[in-house]
Amino acid sequence: MGKLGDISNDVTAIPKYGLKFKLSHTYPEDWSQDRIPTLKQLWQMSSLIIRYIFDYIYLKWKGKEPVMNYIKLQRAKQIYGVPIGGIGCGSIGRGYRGEFCRFQLRPGRYEYETIEANQFIVTIRDKDKNTLFQSTLSTYSKEFKKLKAWKSLINDNKCSYTGLYPRAWTEYDLTEFGIKLVCRQISPVIPHNYKDSSLPCAVFVWSIENISKEERTVTIALTFKNGIGTDDDKRATCSSKQFSFVNSEGVILYNTIDSIPCAYALAAKVKEGVNISKYLHFDPNSNGQDVWAQLYKDGKFNKILDHKKSDHYFGEMGSAIASQVTILPGMTEELENTLVWDMPVVTFFGKAKKYAKFYTKFFGSEKPTLKIVEYALKNYKNWEQSIYDWQKAVLDNPKLPDWYKGALFNETYYISDGGTVWFTIDEEDAKKLPSSDPRLQYGRFAYIEGHEYRMYNTYDVHFYASFALIMNWPCLQVCLQYDFRDSVFVEQPQKVRMLYDGKKAKRKVKNSVPHDLGDPFDEPYVRYNGYPIHDVSEWRDLNVKFVLQVFRDYCLLEGIKGIDREQYLADMFKACDTVMEFTKKFDEDGDGLIENSGMPDQTYDTWIMTGSSSYCGGLWIVALFGMTKMSENLNKREKEQEYSLLLHKGLKSFNDKLWNGRFYKFDCNKKNDNIIMSDQLCGHWYFRCSGFEYELFPKANVDSSLQTVFRNNVMLFGNGNMGAANGFTTSGKVDVCTIQSEEAWTGVTYALASTMIYEGMIEEAWHTAGNMHLTMKDKLGLSFDTPEALYEDKYYRAIGYMRPLSIWSIQLAMQQK
Repeated sequence: MGKLGDISNDVTAIPKYGLKFKLSHTYPEDWSQDRIPTLKQLWQMSSLIIRYIFDYIYLKWKGKEPVMNYIKLQRAKQIYGVPIGGIGCGSIGRGYRGEFCRFQLRPGRYEYETIEANQFIVTIRDKDKNTLFQSTLSTYSKEFKKLKAWKSLINDNKCSYTGLYPRAWTEYDLTEFGIKLVCRQISPVIPHNYKDSSLPCAVFVWSIENISKEERTVTIALTFKNGIGTDDDKRATCSSKQFSFVNSEGVILYNTIDSIPCAYALAAKVKEGVNISKYLHFDPNSNGQDVWAQLYKDGKFNKILDHKKSDHYFGEMGSAIASQVTILPGMTEELENTLVWDMPVVTFFGKAKKYAKFYTKFFGSEKPTLKIVEYALKNYKNWEQSIYDWQKAVLDNPKLPDWYKGALFNETYYISDGGTVWFTIDEEDAKKLPSSDPRLQYGRFAYIEGHEYRMYNTYDVHFYASFALIMNWPCLQVCLQYDFRDSVFVEQPQKVRMLYDGKKAKRKVKNSVPHDLGDPFDEPYVRYNGYPIHDVSEWRDLNVKFVLQVFRDYCLLEGIKGIDREQYLADMFKACDTVMEFTKKFDEDGDGLIENSGMPDQTYDTWIMTGSSSYCGGLWIVALFGMTKMSENLNKREKEQEYSLLLHKGLKSFNDKLWNGRFYKFDCNKKNDNIIMSDQLCGHWYFRCSGFEYELFPKANVDSSLQTVFRNNVMLFGNGNMGAANGFTTSGKVDVCTIQSEEAWTGVTYALASTMIYEGMIEEAWHTAGNMHLTMKDKLGLSFDTPEALYEDKYYRAIGYMRPLSIWSIQLAMQQK
């Protein structure tokens, strides 16, 4: 037995930055999503609301769920810490008080359950083997509803939590019993490491320090029940078995989740001086006395006599393991646990096709559970070193504010906890792909727009969020782009009634970019556009956002291993050219600049733009520039000349129509001349992120626009502490013409701060993004639950959202400056 492990203490030390609380912490304010729009806003949306209600009733009658449930809105629980699990393998939430909560093991669906049978339990015994103390290590609830024999006796005011995704530390001060205990939680989320980042597991390392003058014997037990906390758990068929495999021992709990086989493995690393005991079955609906009493009496579970026995049960069941170690005075020992949830093959709710998760590429799909257990316990120290190296440059940078050092990594939680799936390409699909297609090697990646907005890879939002991928897992971004490239040429003629206007439209129109790749409650990849509100083939931003991402990716992929960026550009060009041709029809007056339709025809899908707009027009201009450069790189001279001429023409129209001397106008409707849009420079933002400067938008115009936005949308909104309101008026008031104009979008605010950094407005950038983040983190309890939108007071919208991953564009701006 040694002291701490063989990696540097700096690697395992509790960081200075991140989410840091006492376990007794409560948030000062509790906001909700229960905001009622103004009468004017309700009148504008009245037809949509009526159609939505009828559609909701119909779906419920059919036993289905709406893609966006506006009837049953989630309220932030203000409990979440760093979730566990790799990417695309299902995630399990953990509260900062130590609970297991918010399960996302069914693809794309969240269960907001906190399961009291899922616990760590500590038992401390003295040299005479008398039990001094026993308690669950979660302080979420002091009273158990079912397992009444179990007790939470921890003094939560003496214990602390630090969350810095993908790791977390909990310090338990048990000084009165001679012990200081630290739990280190590690998930394998590692940039550029595609094998380990796909694993459905977490490792918990318990550092146990004996500060008394006599030996202590300490037990850490892990208990876990079947399922995910729903009523379906009661109808499951479960079995459990103990195992001893390489350097680990534990219990496997076999169960099903929505008829999909799942194996939970509770394991401990075998070490000299560590006694590992198992409990194959306990009833999570009992008082829990059997489990509790055995630990209290002996600090371990009774010996299992039949080592070959596999117990089968119908209904709910739990299993447990316990690791016990004796620690001499003044010494520190470690216990190592891992939790694995192995669902190698899954289906969506349409059940049209089976999908193998990406980790099966390395561990197989036939009972890989124990291989993952062994691999996790063997390699977690390497994971920690890689995570430490990734974060060190940011955490040690004195030019970066403290809030940002925690925010950058903690906002990244959505990569794994965004309803994420990551699949291999099956043999049938592989035969259709050329050998150069990166999906053959890196698979297929998707995440939902929001925990409550159930659409995979919502593209207008991913446009903002994609910086987290291109900067950390660029091969996943590229694979996602290939999926969208293929979708461009697909037509799905099924007619779908749109909720906004009641008209029927094709599910997917050929030669256009879809809004999303489908609803997990249906059949993604087979049926596109789960989004039911507008005919997205008429949207002005989707097609150009595809072009802009291809161009941005190409610029940032230089020197990235695993991707041939020239091949990527060649493979994407036809789709880019096709969607640009499709989008040209929106230039109705032939001035080289597309016009909006007088409908909400872009990502702000309640906000009407009429004629040319700074948002869509700016995106179009930069897309024309990108097409010119990409044509040049591919030696397509005719295309280069075509796009160059159109760019010159469109840029003149953009400046003539939209520059008013102070900022770029919202659109060409004179009634909107007084509206200052925070996202008016979105095109310029992408332009700068792609490595260019002022070839399109004059620096003086950019600076003036940013200063106008900062003075109004930021500083006059929520006392300058709530981010940037989407719309503000020149008279100094929030634009309330629609619900979205008066919101501050968290992801857009991060993008705005990135733009400010590019333009040298460093203090303004940190104020804009930092005050918003601190409000969510310290005041509202929205960490690991970041919403799409904040209102000025009392309300937010769409918790657990994709767009805030745009915070990585701030990091890109800092790196490029």
